[in-house]
Amino acid sequence: MKSLDIHKSEYLKQFETQTYGRNLFRTQEEERLDAPNEECGIFGLYSDNDLDTFSLSQFGLFALQHRGQEACGISVLKDGRITNMKDEGLVLDVYKEIQEPETFMGNSAIGHTRYTTAGDKKKYNFQPFFAKNEYDQIILSIAHNGNLTNAKELKTELEAEGVVFRATSDSEVILRLIQKNLDLGLRGAIKATMEKIEGAYSVVGMTRNKFFAFRDFNGIRPLVLGAIDERSYVVASESVALDAVGAQYVRDILPGEIIYTNENEPGKLHSYMMDEAKGKQRICSFEYIYFARPDSTLENINVYEIREKSGEKIWEQAPVDADLVIGVPDSGVPAAIGFSKASGIPFRPVLIKNRYIGRSFIVPTQEMRERVVNLKLNPIISEMKDKRVVIIDDSIVRGTTSKRLVKILKDAGVKEIHFRSVSPPIIAPCYLGIDTPSKDDLISANMSTEQLKNYLGVDSLEFLSIDNLKTILGSANHCFGCFTEEYPVGKGEEVDLFN
Repeated sequence: MKSLDIHKSEYLKQFETQTYGRNLFRTQEEERLDAPNEECGIFGLYSDNDLDTFSLSQFGLFALQHRGQEACGISVLKDGRITNMKDEGLVLDVYKEIQEPETFMGNSAIGHTRYTTAGDKKKYNFQPFFAKNEYDQIILSIAHNGNLTNAKELKTELEAEGVVFRATSDSEVILRLIQKNLDLGLRGAIKATMEKIEGAYSVVGMTRNKFFAFRDFNGIRPLVLGAIDERSYVVASESVALDAVGAQYVRDILPGEIIYTNENEPGKLHSYMMDEAKGKQRICSFEYIYFARPDSTLENINVYEIREKSGEKIWEQAPVDADLVIGVPDSGVPAAIGFSKASGIPFRPVLIKNRYIGRSFIVPTQEMRERVVNLKLNPIISEMKDKRVVIIDDSIVRGTTSKRLVKILKDAGVKEIHFRSVSPPIIAPCYLGIDTPSKDDLISANMSTEQLKNYLGVDSLEFLSIDNLKTILGSANHCFGCFTEEYPVGKGEEVDLFN
């Protein structure tokens, strides 16, 4: 039997060349309906010297592909001119469409990889967003991760002042506010914008001679800073994007912090804190449970270690006699290894991943869509037959995927199934940058644990407790809104922003 350390090493190494798949049992449709979905990943690069920004931005965005797989875009600054390219598709597919890579080589670049909510797959909503002057030249470009809770009211206010909106995204509100206030200077324009917007936002952007990034006062969505050398900087949603471009992690950008360059001091990065008393650390706890790539470090906390500890902790919380522990690839595997380490019950990677399959095939029927899952993951029946199995998953949202997984195990001849979720029950939707189903569709908001156990058809079911999650994370300084229905900021009106 392989040691757990070897399983860990093999698990982490695969993401250097492959996209992190989170829960591979979900069909493409279920990724939208039966999972929380991160809205996007952002990436920014600035140097005093010209770089291969085409390749580096591609590497950085590929490392963030798991945060959004519907669309990708970049803006590049070269000789005082900003060029933009964005399209539907995966990062590598979009970059293949660029016929002249040298056009996208300069000294600064920002990029975005997007998850699109249903009905919103319009190219004008792809990022980066940009603003032009009267000569049709791009003067400002931004990429945003998060969600504004007062976007509708700000849009109405700006429209009354004559501002024309071209997209149906709250991110354009940020763009137009910065554009409107550029006469205050870049830092002044960002400061004026942050004083008006509310919600969750990590933003990276550029003008024709400056680079900048900033983060909301609660630091809900992640944003890390790295350096390639003393005069070249990288900003990204996760530290894995720094690794991908050969940058060293410096630190996380602080809640309420603006970082920016000045054309009079090329190569020097400045920092400005909006209001230190107002800044609080409330990063989304679900980043550690599910969203972030396992080899990322956020707020000096290693994601893999948190997931492994969650498996150890749920064993302490809810021990069970069993013969085998399995984790749902990719996100459930570290917790399964942790559960095995704490319990002594053998871990087996019996759900074998097809390394050559990417996105789901386009097929017209539900029956065929479910068969796609069998192409992505194939269970080793001989390892599970007549065994008592503990299945470790990151979360249960609608329950659709979990129920089908239980059926697959039963069809494989499993004797007992004990289900463990290493997140607490999800009882509320997120208003701060995650696309989750409505409360009516969240199964834990409508069923007790006992009812859900019977619905899934398992022998036992346990969720990691909130208290244990806080213990693993080391503090209560996180957003736990989807588990508690208590949020760091008001959720705003429940309205369709731009209709």
